[in-house]
Amino acid sequence: QLQLVESGGGLVHAGGSLRLSCAASGLAFDAYPIGWFREAPGKGREGVSYISPDGSSTNYTDSVKGRFTISRDNAKNTVYLQMDSLKPEDTAVYSCAAKTYGGVWYEKWAYDYWGQGTQVTVSS
Repeated sequence: QLQLVESGGGLVHAGGSLRLSCAASGLAFDAYPIGWFREAPGKGREGVSYISPDGSSTNYTDSVKGRFTISRDNAKNTVYLQMDSLKPEDTAVYSCAAKTYGGVWYEKWAYDYWGQGTQVTVSS
């Protein structure tokens, strides 16, 4: 069993930065790819970024490429999402989850062990 807890959200002005953390407890964290998703009011859950178990492979949705950076420190059982040049349209609840099934990285059904989420609000 894996438990994931997100932190680092908050209120920031457009152009600002935040770093989200996804801290894991439980067994075999370093065996799981981890994804970051976001859900804005009135919209579905969207895949934002993905990182492989050893950190060698990453993916991003087009709208955040060049602005967000995903990384992981397996010694600390933590995945990070560095978010720079934030825009009002980045406002959402951000959640992390472990990819436990096949399928494309941005498909939410491929993930389990969802965290509770952290709110990110970007003001214009």
